[in-house]
Amino acid sequence: MKRAKKWIKIFGYLFLSWFIVHSIVISIDGRIDKKLSADVAVILGSKVNEDGTLSERLQKRVECGVELYNAGRVKKIIVSGGFGKEGFFEGDKMRDYLIAKGIPDSVIVVDNKGDNTELTVKNTIALQHNLHFKSVIVVSQYFHVTRTKMLFRKYGFGNVSSVSPNYFEWRDFYSLIREFFGFYTQVL
Repeated sequence: MKRAKKWIKIFGYLFLSWFIVHSIVISIDGRIDKKLSADVAVILGSKVNEDGTLSERLQKRVECGVELYNAGRVKKIIVSGGFGKEGFFEGDKMRDYLIAKGIPDSVIVVDNKGDNTELTVKNTIALQHNLHFKSVIVVSQYFHVTRTKMLFRKYGFGNVSSVSPNYFEWRDFYSLIREFFGFYTQVL
């Protein structure tokens, strides 16, 4: 019994250390903007408020897309999300916000079937033939971009970089835990 407790304790410390190192690595990776240009930016969806406005988290992501386009770093913007419990398609609401910020409708592609990260990646890659893009900048929260880039590579698209908004909230702690398990679930 004493030996079992010892091994449980060792395993617990190892697991906690692994989680901490992983969280530090994805946080650093998610905050680095290498200032690369790409053919398209892919903005991943998040909550739309009950009144149809973007949540602050989603608004900051979309503003990153505006900045990328205005700086000439991307030629097109793909907005990807699903139908939220609030009754709105995230992609449509992101498109509306982009247009209100002066982004031409002709450079915006809406994916309203990106219900999760993996579907957004698959749907984006499926658009590659029609949109003729060879490079992607992923736009999401800092803790989310490492897994998203990993999924692009897993599905055969390697020319991917990322940008994240300068936005933090208490929910990020929960999200780091979720990303840890999400990352290794999708790696396997």
